[in-house]
Amino acid sequence: MSAVPQSLVSEEILTPGTPEALREIVAEAVVAGEPLAVEGAGSKRGLGRPVQAARTVSTAALSGIHFYEPEELVLSARAGTPIAEIEALLAAHGQRLDFEPMDYGPLHGRPAGEGTLGGVVSCNLSGPRRLKQGAARDHVLGLAAVSGRAEIFKAGGRVVKNVTGYDLSKGLTGAYGTLAVLTDIIVKTMPRSQRETTLVLRGLDDAAAVGAMAAAMGSSAEVSGAAHLPYGVAARVGEGALGREAATAIRIDGFGPSVEARARHLGAALGRVAPLERLEDEASAALWRDIRDVRPFADGTERPVWRVSVAPTRGHELVMALRMQVAADAFYDWQGGLVWLRLEAGAEADLLRRLVAAHGGGHATLVRADLATRASTPVFQPQPPALAALAQRLKDQFDPEGILNPGRMG
Repeated sequence: MSAVPQSLVSEEILTPGTPEALREIVAEAVVAGEPLAVEGAGSKRGLGRPVQAARTVSTAALSGIHFYEPEELVLSARAGTPIAEIEALLAAHGQRLDFEPMDYGPLHGRPAGEGTLGGVVSCNLSGPRRLKQGAARDHVLGLAAVSGRAEIFKAGGRVVKNVTGYDLSKGLTGAYGTLAVLTDIIVKTMPRSQRETTLVLRGLDDAAAVGAMAAAMGSSAEVSGAAHLPYGVAARVGEGALGREAATAIRIDGFGPSVEARARHLGAALGRVAPLERLEDEASAALWRDIRDVRPFADGTERPVWRVSVAPTRGHELVMALRMQVAADAFYDWQGGLVWLRLEAGAEADLLRRLVAAHGGGHATLVRADLATRASTPVFQPQPPALAALAQRLKDQFDPEGILNPGRMG
């Protein structure tokens, strides 16, 4: 698969090896009034609006794990540390990142496994387990960063709480590098499951699948994932092992005997709804990695892909209404509350956001498109006035000159 161009990458890429060197780069940019593009490995350049900057500052050289204390369930690493490296270390100690960070690389035509810890936190990325364990920001204990004022600061973790009383760690998570450049991050870790089982219901339409997922989530089975792959989409995960028939996936994991008991009990109930199959351990994990990383739409093209968050009971209704007007492909995660959409032609931002508003409200984010579309489309859901004013106040405090990733959130 050939890589898809994702942004106006500057010719000069700076790779400071220390926070102090990074601070000097930002200070020079402030004095010169020259904006900086900010990235780690560059695997998420396709997110947000294109950044136009003469120079790019990369955290790739700010890499390495400071400390890892399995008994305390805590890890601290430089922002440029590859997530793959961190996950391998945790796996060797029987642990994991419970927010299940997704990898946007394949969707943007890049190899899997390139992402960094800083990129994950900057974009607040999480996967299917979010509906049970929360987003990335809920697992960040502390961080260090260089602001757009060229000041090194720390927040949370093992330092004294910020005197304003605000949780800066959460405020900077999801800022897409527009407030500060992260240098160090402390995260919570959790024990890995001894066993993982996925119950797969076959042949349900979208509405029936939403009902089945709701029943599973409301049961005592402690479900950690609920997704629906409509007809045709199911064939694009797990190397086609599921075939084309619609598949509704319910994941149960944890202590071995408990998983078996919960899966057997829930399977007996769901088996009355539709034919039921089971995927165990690695086969189950592979399926959820593909769902997490939006593999059904990782097709090497620039066809627009949207990430839409709505009430779980309304997602399939929104998709049906959208298909009445434009050609679209879709699948569902988070019990139906996260809808991944691939449109066959234009971005249709106005239409999609009108439909989101008409179906109870939510958020629609354009996560893949060609450069021209990203430059001319409101990529992120427009914020309510009060929230937009708060965001501007944060920008004024952390990056008043607009040096860091200018325009990316615009």
